[in-house]
Amino acid sequence: MTVSKSAAAVAASPSAVTGGHGPRRSVLFFAFAFAVIADPVSSVAYAIEAALRALHGDLALLLPTMSLVIGLVVVVTANYWQLVRRFPKGGGAAAAAGRAFGARWTFLPIGALVVDFVLTIGISIAAAASAVIALFPGLAPVRIPLALLLVVVVAGLTWFGHAGRLLFAVMTVAFVVISVSVLILGFTAPHATGHAVPSTDPGRSAVLAVVLAFPVAMALATGIEAPSTAIAQLGQLDDTHRRRFGRGTLALLVVIVGGLTLALTALAVQLHIGIPAADATQIADIALSAAGPGWLYGAFQLTSSLLLLAAASSSFQAGPGLLKALSGTAERPGVLPPVLGRTNRHHTPYWSVAVYLAAAALILIASAGQEQQLVLFYAVAVFVSFLVGLVAMARFARREEKTALAWLNGVAAVAVAFTLAVNLLRGWPMLSLAATLLVAAGLYVRWIRAGRPTGIEDVEARAEAE
Repeated sequence: MTVSKSAAAVAASPSAVTGGHGPRRSVLFFAFAFAVIADPVSSVAYAIEAALRALHGDLALLLPTMSLVIGLVVVVTANYWQLVRRFPKGGGAAAAAGRAFGARWTFLPIGALVVDFVLTIGISIAAAASAVIALFPGLAPVRIPLALLLVVVVAGLTWFGHAGRLLFAVMTVAFVVISVSVLILGFTAPHATGHAVPSTDPGRSAVLAVVLAFPVAMALATGIEAPSTAIAQLGQLDDTHRRRFGRGTLALLVVIVGGLTLALTALAVQLHIGIPAADATQIADIALSAAGPGWLYGAFQLTSSLLLLAAASSSFQAGPGLLKALSGTAERPGVLPPVLGRTNRHHTPYWSVAVYLAAAALILIASAGQEQQLVLFYAVAVFVSFLVGLVAMARFARREEKTALAWLNGVAAVAVAFTLAVNLLRGWPMLSLAATLLVAAGLYVRWIRAGRPTGIEDVEARAEAE
């Protein structure tokens, strides 16, 4: 995910560069942080329902499952806290892998991100369409055309580059504010309650049911890497303040995403909101039961759909930006064909946008525009990147003889590997892993043929900075 260039421009003042505490730096942090966390916050719209479906509707196990999800989110975030400290100019897992194991290993997290951006666009657009259909059920028969229309509109808006990206922060804040209002009303004076059975027989031990279900909801963890790469856009700040921005954003991400997720989950259990009907979503049912069919429910659906579109737009910026960085320049040899780096006057790599548009449209059609079909594939590619980053940070810690940190990163890597393995055992998510490995291998071969151009470890940072 990228952050608004217009927001980054705020940092041009001397006070921002030197770390003054004036309003300009506060506005910059607001714009940066809330724009960057739009993706993980938007994941709340479908992650809780994904967990409930994996639990076969057992509401009694939903809160323990989502608590485990948030615990792993904290673990992964702790690793990126270290990454921000080590790479204050950006770079994320790709920079860590390249410097820990050599340039060739950079392509594994890069391949994972290329696939993850496509899936982020697809699932965000599908979830936005579902939010609209939940508000206007009459649109259900045209779900796929609606999703395709939305993806074309969002892709078209990228023609104008980063203009208006500051609105991402506003959308995130609006969704959080409306969600808090729904939660307060739901816990104190709900409009109605659902009819789901509080507990069912999972057919196996409760612990096993939770362990097998939580990896599906780890879609909530996507977007955690964004702060570690997006800080590359803050070129006007020194390393110290880029670290503070990155770490502050990570802390805000955990608080907001964790708080909203657990609160909405608890409300779903209290109001007996189970697996939704075909043309509804669980989060929409929660809001409807809490607030009733009035303006607050409409505002909740509207802000959630806009936030999901913002998340899709962010990946339409970041994904093509990564392909552009890989295509190189006249001065620096690239890995991909130069055509993918061609830009319009708004600096948008339009052919790269077209590649992502085509890929996203294909998966929307294949999934019939259903975000819950895509969730199974979602928390695979990005977890490959998480795993590589954790192993790299563990190696750094061992080199520097930081035993406690090495053990922490090692345990976190095992937890991430387990999550990845459970998702892969479901069968179809193997396609995400295959796509990740195929993209990584293809990029590696092209890198070899291009003469192994240097600086590939910093491609994520260049993609953001450019």
